[in-house]
Amino acid sequence: MIIGNGLIANLFKDTDREDVVFFASGVSNSLETRTEEFLREEDLIRKIIGENPEKIFIYFSTCSIYDSSKTGSDYVLHKLKMEQIIKNGCKKFMILRVSNAVGKGGNPNLLLNYFVRSAKNNDTIDVHTKATRNLIDAEDVRNITLDLLEKNELNKIINVAYIENYSIIEILEIIERFYHKKLNLNLIKNGSGFDINIPDVGDYFRDKATNKECYLSEILEKYYA
Repeated sequence: MIIGNGLIANLFKDTDREDVVFFASGVSNSLETRTEEFLREEDLIRKIIGENPEKIFIYFSTCSIYDSSKTGSDYVLHKLKMEQIIKNGCKKFMILRVSNAVGKGGNPNLLLNYFVRSAKNNDTIDVHTKATRNLIDAEDVRNITLDLLEKNELNKIINVAYIENYSIIEILEIIERFYHKKLNLNLIKNGSGFDINIPDVGDYFRDKATNKECYLSEILEKYYA
């Protein structure tokens, strides 16, 4: 059973399972403040859990929980509450805290979508030089999820992220090389980042044997060429 129709939900259309709920429908904007949006996700989670008590409930949460700049935000507090509801209400669950997933489509305001669009339009990009982000191919999110299911890694919270963060400058330099063009950048000495511990998925990326520039270049080739 797949709940949702966005980037993450669409990953599992070909691997849907009757014994699993892939819950990928909810608040995705970290700047969201509307109470009704948070309540909509909470009501849907409670409904799906109640109607499917024997199924494995997979919830796609967010690594923004570790971002000190968002501590106490409505979004982070909401996601933590949803995780607690799932832990308390499900016999079998898997909570996956995902970093910045990149794939086909998705919100046009997602980081890489914004950068690529700005590059193609020759727009000036404001760059927080101290900021870092963790980018992960959406297909890797799917593969890791299915691997964890196969290994029966249930009733735990697992971080799903790439093995290294990228500085915003690094991302833009890779985009420049990919498109063979110089970007218009406005450098601002600001920003922050946070590390993500990935003990459950680190081996997946080490087995791929690719460095961070190659990894991001492959993402650009796959979704933005």
